[in-house]
Amino acid sequence: MTDMLPSATDVLIVGAGIAGASLAAALAPWRRVMLVEAEDTPGYHATGRSAAFWHETYGGPVVQPLSMASFETLANPAPEFSDRGFLSPRAALTIGHRTEAAAVDTFAAGFAAQGVAIERIHRGQIARRIPGVRADWTEAAYEAACSDIDVGGLHAAYLRAARRAGAVLATRAPFQSARRVTGGWAVQFAGHALHAETIVNAAGAWADQIASACGIGPVGIQPYRRTLAQLRLAVPVPAELPLVIHVGGEFYFKGEAEGRIWLSPHDETPVEPHDVAPEEMDVAIAIDRLQSVVDWPIAAVERKWAGLRSFAPDRIPVFGADPCDPGFVWCAGQGGFGIQTAPAIAALLAEQLGAPPAAGAIGRVDPAPFAATRFA
Repeated sequence: MTDMLPSATDVLIVGAGIAGASLAAALAPWRRVMLVEAEDTPGYHATGRSAAFWHETYGGPVVQPLSMASFETLANPAPEFSDRGFLSPRAALTIGHRTEAAAVDTFAAGFAAQGVAIERIHRGQIARRIPGVRADWTEAAYEAACSDIDVGGLHAAYLRAARRAGAVLATRAPFQSARRVTGGWAVQFAGHALHAETIVNAAGAWADQIASACGIGPVGIQPYRRTLAQLRLAVPVPAELPLVIHVGGEFYFKGEAEGRIWLSPHDETPVEPHDVAPEEMDVAIAIDRLQSVVDWPIAAVERKWAGLRSFAPDRIPVFGADPCDPGFVWCAGQGGFGIQTAPAIAALLAEQLGAPPAAGAIGRVDPAPFAATRFA
């Protein structure tokens, strides 16, 4: 366990990945906060395995306001939070086969109507941005604002800010149970007893299990396995290659270094929450799909890994008080866009828990679509 453990706290956050860490940083200046993390290292299962990028259209139209509002914090954080930004420009292409023009049209038009800077492009422009793209891939939507996110740096900055503000972190501290008592909850974790006024469930893939351990009904959080591989190519593909995402959701890849890419089959295999590992078949599928798009010979699969991503039934993040017990608060179901939306979700939820209202673009986001009450 990392810090001296108190016997009481205002807010107990279960899970110290990006969701829990960002909320702790936003809330700790105003409330007593404690984080409990089952693993040796915060962010082990999802945050630490993410190939995260800020991509305004990722997650769909309902999620887009959270992503847009988070951009400024990620690009230009306050000096006391970080002395540098967490974004590196990359650009993105949502690409389609010649038979998928209508799908790309719909995608581009829908987000353009929401004010996203998105440009419909065709074969020649695609070929200039993706060297070696095959002739049948003629349709794409281009977004110049896409960026890579320094996930490790962002997560570490949130943990530092939380601890500077007085938050307590306990690692190797699996949550066991909680029961309602006067003024809050009697909590047990890793053999330690704690009184908490409020419990925040930021446990990712384990969110429904944590709810059950508190006597709260689940909302249906489902974890999925996502596979990634780093390939070394036998051609000099540039490191600044855009993020390339199939409009039909069958693959994405992006440049990692000169002649190297990160590739995913965009898989979402339902799993029970556990320490996932990549399946050889998923890596093979990813390579087969890549080779249908580009004519790049592959020299080696240098590494492969898998992580967890978790969704609510409607695939929209869930944050806010449980409809049956306002002392139990959800912060879950962020899917693959939890990192790019973390600043907005943390600030909006912290406001519900006693922090001042969020300023700027975040303060203009309506939290109502993300409330747990929609599952009542």
